[in-house]
Amino acid sequence: ILTGYIDIGNIKYYFFFVLVLLFVAILVANQLIIGIICKEKSLHEPMYVFVCSLSVNELYGSIALFPSLLSNMLLSKIPEVSLTFCHIQIFTLYTYASVEFCNLAVMSYDRYVAICHPLEYHRIMSPAMTATLIALGWSVSVIKFSINFSVSVRLKLCGNVMDKVWCDNYMLVKLACSDTTANNIYGIIGIILTIVAPLALILFSYAKILRVCLKSTREMTQKALSTCTSHLIALLNFSVGCLFEVIQSRFDKVPMPPALRVILSLYFPICTPLINPIMYGMRLSRIKRALKTFIYPWNHIKPTLQ
Repeated sequence: ILTGYIDIGNIKYYFFFVLVLLFVAILVANQLIIGIICKEKSLHEPMYVFVCSLSVNELYGSIALFPSLLSNMLLSKIPEVSLTFCHIQIFTLYTYASVEFCNLAVMSYDRYVAICHPLEYHRIMSPAMTATLIALGWSVSVIKFSINFSVSVRLKLCGNVMDKVWCDNYMLVKLACSDTTANNIYGIIGIILTIVAPLALILFSYAKILRVCLKSTREMTQKALSTCTSHLIALLNFSVGCLFEVIQSRFDKVPMPPALRVILSLYFPICTPLINPIMYGMRLSRIKRALKTFIYPWNHIKPTLQ
């Protein structure tokens, strides 16, 4: 039983409509980014391929959240989900978060190579290397949370009430009355693989970029930073969302209005998939030009001489 849903009477229909609009916007924006990058051959470069992978992951995470969120809000007075569905939602949302962080890590490495080793960029970031990095991020995340699933599914639960609007592994483990030692140990390992390792790569990349910028001309520094702005915004947005989630779930004893707790828990699975494609579409000039060509094709048709 998910008790995070607040009884707000008929206002729920307004929020339902807003969430539907957000879901549609996320689907359209991310599919547009994927379609543009796949169709435009000039965008078949590592940076844009990573953006495409990021958008695929945004769709994956959104589909794991929105259908159940909308149905529970509108159709159920007391939202109930099966334990099997709860495990599946935990797997998909946690995999989404892990893949997101891995994607942001390899994107920071890509910017490091482009800025610090520009002459060797195409040799280092070859198509094979790009595909390997993307596949590694997805496969490690899936394998990692498949193990987590196998550990969590064996737990004997002595409760069935979760103060969330979506299923959360941390709160599921708290409902267990069987031994959770394996879950706690694997949780620490999971944090190292999910957060510490990607964060180390991000910090390494930006430390090297900053070092190069301090030694370069002002014009070169501005150009380098402009290529990193989109990535930094995406990284900050996702990190803030994860921080909100940790605050409202791990510190559940902290006095907090129920509505605020719900908003904090929904920030990273809603705002990240919505903001990233809009931000990349607006900030990256080549994607922006490709989007304009796609939306207004007649403006780019050259007149033929008679």
